[in-house]
Amino acid sequence: MSTPPSGDGKRVIARNRKARHLYEVLDAWEAGLVLQGTEVKSIRTGRVAFHDAHARAQSGELWLHNLHIGIYEPGNRWNHDETRPRKLLLHKQQIRRIAAKAEEKGLTLVPLDLYLRRGRAKVTLGLCRGRKHRDRREELRRRTMQREAERAMRDRR
Repeated sequence: MSTPPSGDGKRVIARNRKARHLYEVLDAWEAGLVLQGTEVKSIRTGRVAFHDAHARAQSGELWLHNLHIGIYEPGNRWNHDETRPRKLLLHKQQIRRIAAKAEEKGLTLVPLDLYLRRGRAKVTLGLCRGRKHRDRREELRRRTMQREAERAMRDRR
């Protein structure tokens, strides 16, 4: 599931493909995660699920809720709670700016992907607006037309 490291040392562990389908991403930020030891080991093995994951601002901090990190089998009694809230690491000014934007009606903070950069777990956090059903269909139609045009150009050569 994970990709090999790119030139900047980034190894993508998991992508939230459904979020890009259901939401229109308006802005994105990179944030660190506060994790326990067994969580890091589970992330390295790719045991991550984004189902219903979102971020919320609480008392001047950003917290990631419902991100499922599977248990680490050899961790026995020191294992972590799989869906516990995890603190996001950002500068205080960034947190204030993000929280102010997220307070607008119809906007939410959604994790877009989880990756390791130089051994540290990072998450790309997106400020998103929900797409209507017709918008999703238009996006699929647009992508299909673009794919067909690229295929036609490739076949002409």
